[in-house]
Amino acid sequence: MASRSRFYAGTAILLLLTAAALFAPLVAPYDPLGQNLDQDLIPRSSEHWLGTDKLGRDILSRIIYGGRISLLVGITTVALSLAIGIVIGSLSGYFGGWIDQMLMRLVDILMAFPGILLALAFTAVLGPGLDHVILALCLIGWTSYARLVRGEILSLRERDFIQAARSLGCRPKRIILRHLLPNLLPPLLIQSTFGLAAAIVAEGSLSFLGLGVGPPTPSWGALLEDGRQFLLVAPHLTTYPGLGLMITVLALNLIGDALQDRLVRRNR
Repeated sequence: MASRSRFYAGTAILLLLTAAALFAPLVAPYDPLGQNLDQDLIPRSSEHWLGTDKLGRDILSRIIYGGRISLLVGITTVALSLAIGIVIGSLSGYFGGWIDQMLMRLVDILMAFPGILLALAFTAVLGPGLDHVILALCLIGWTSYARLVRGEILSLRERDFIQAARSLGCRPKRIILRHLLPNLLPPLLIQSTFGLAAAIVAEGSLSFLGLGVGPPTPSWGALLEDGRQFLLVAPHLTTYPGLGLMITVLALNLIGDALQDRLVRRNR
């Protein structure tokens, strides 16, 4: 698939999922928390397009509302991680010396631990909750952005336009904000796209393990956990939330791949 087609396909899917999440009260056919024990574990039907769970709650409605949690966690995590990574990477790459050594050793220490295990330990200590999940993912998420910003600034700070800005007496803050960071936007956008996909998967993993949002709030990971015990009896409980998670990550990866191909062609 051509890069432009991948970009358009991924963007269309992502916009559709985002619109469904934003307008969930209008789109969802039922209350995601509404129970009907007379219709528990029914498969697809004209009333419930994707079936119901063990408490008779509509699966389609819970998937739509669960998309709100996944997208909220992903976007917030990427935004906070990006802000921290830009600050740390800019200071490290521009000033160098002991500042660079200190900050990059901190990055190395955090990256030495498997990210999901560190997030598990953090949420296990603080307890489940949406804010704790976001904090746990930000704890490890900023390191990749910091390394990217540092590497790009190291290659840019000796360019002629940076030397010219220095010779004109521009302060480091102005050089970083006005001259360096605008040149980092394309790689940061690509990294953010892949980071958003990774954050959504991580949130699903933590929710699947019971360390995400508490019940009865729906999230894709929690829906997978709820349906795990009925995998052979009612496979629709895990199939459709898994598809929602997969399609979202696929859309983000399509966008990221297309943007990366465009950046490589531009650099050539």
